Amino acid sequence: QVQLRESGGGSVQAGGSLRLSCTGSEYTYNNYCMGWFRKAPTRLFEGVAVRTSGGDKKYAESVRGRFTISQDNGDNTLHLDMNNLKPEDSGMYYCAADYRPDHEYCSIDGAASLAYQGKGIQVTVTS
Repeated sequence: QVQLRESGGGSVQAGGSLRLSCTGSEYTYNNYCMGWFRKAPTRLFEGVAVRTSGGDKKYAESVRGRFTISQDNGDNTLHLDMNNLKPEDSGMYYCAADYRPDHEYCSIDGAASLAYQGKGIQVTVTS
């Protein structure tokens, strides 16, 4: 059972930055689709960013150019660097992963459906 744990959330003013990290129980996630999705109280689950097994990175239109997904060289920690944050970025952020050696099956729309998910961490952006 893959276990994921998020860290790094908190509260920040609009225009500020935060870095989220996700540490996994597996040694490596080379053949995994890994990513982030979020949930705000009045909105549906929304995929934010994914990293395919091939190393490609995909972003939701709402965060492209502001958020960056990356992975440590050791492979078991995923990061989400969030810059120029906006109040509408507030919500619970979840790390997710699934064994997907075919990178075609790793998408923004599918981020919230990945099999393994962390418990989430709160991000609050104040205006």
